[in-house]
Amino acid sequence: MFAAVTAASRGLRVLLLEKNDRLGKKLAITGKGRCNVTNACSAEEVIKNIPRNARFLFSSISAFPPERTMAFFEENGCPLKVERGNRVFPCSDRSADIISVLERQMHTLGVQRRQETVTALLTQEGRIAAVKTTSGLISCKQVVLCTGGASYPLTGSTGDGYRFAQSLGHTVVPPVGSLVPLSAEEDCAKMQGLSLRNTELKLLDRKGKTVFKDFGELLFTHFGISGPMALSASAHLKDDESYTVLLDLKPALDEGKLDARFLRDFEKYANRSMENALADLFPHSMIPVLLARAGIDPMQRANTLTKTQRRTLLEQTKRFSIRILGKRPVEEAIITRGGISTREIDPKTMQSKLIDGLFFAGEIIDCDAYTGGFNLQIAWSTAYAAANALE
Repeated sequence: MFAAVTAASRGLRVLLLEKNDRLGKKLAITGKGRCNVTNACSAEEVIKNIPRNARFLFSSISAFPPERTMAFFEENGCPLKVERGNRVFPCSDRSADIISVLERQMHTLGVQRRQETVTALLTQEGRIAAVKTTSGLISCKQVVLCTGGASYPLTGSTGDGYRFAQSLGHTVVPPVGSLVPLSAEEDCAKMQGLSLRNTELKLLDRKGKTVFKDFGELLFTHFGISGPMALSASAHLKDDESYTVLLDLKPALDEGKLDARFLRDFEKYANRSMENALADLFPHSMIPVLLARAGIDPMQRANTLTKTQRRTLLEQTKRFSIRILGKRPVEEAIITRGGISTREIDPKTMQSKLIDGLFFAGEIIDCDAYTGGFNLQIAWSTAYAAANALE
């Protein structure tokens, strides 16, 4: 939609082909239905939040940075707000308002829209000649593929664009889930539904090297962990490596201050069981897991806890380890890692280096970023680059 609007604003005749019965199905569910439009930061900061192929995106994001994304939506009737981590949302908290801006602009600028299922792209002498749909052929000189990746297939992201590009000779880096929840050991299931805030996370490889570090929110689920920190950590997982997550449950307290806090609470609740004595410090569902890991009987009285037991509890609090079993399926991923090889795309125009008149934008390209609005910014920037290169 944004590529169509940008191209039409330059006076070009634009036809948008969409197989779904409505536009923006995936956009509608982003940010839990609130739509994390972008991140209120500089182009340089966006680049820093792209773990792979960031250099390829430097030109497009510099030309259309977050401030221009925000200006576009606000100037076209959708006020925005900035929340924690510089995440940008519509003031209404409704992704439908973002979609409405794009649909209104399409209508105003005369973009044609058809509900069609594309089956192939046809070329003649190395350049785009037509689009084949289930209804017939549509002659054209240029095509922008904005078909998304392979995540959330119910929204229409079923890998069509990969097939079209491959049939024309493009290399597709095998798509896998990125920003995807992680399967982990069974202790997580015991805390299902528990959401932690202000927690520090480290992702360690099998050698104990920290490959990712973050601070923020984490959610325990029946299969493992989810939430912003787990999703960002997933972008660093390699298939042939094993990983452990280390949580600091009380990052604001160093070990000395935490031990002093333990002593105060255990004195305050001297005659209570350990299960109850920890109620001021930890969520209810986490206490049995912590005590089991520390080898402490939940019914042991607080005033009988030994110094060694207290030290073990402190270790578990500052270094709560979770063995990662792997990623959840790509269908559960927020975005896809992989896609059209960036080596075969001009970074300034998003045009194919193999086929004249073929352009790419968004998640179909082998680029992905951390959570926080950065992936949608990649979509806006690459769509803008492609639309401005059309003739």
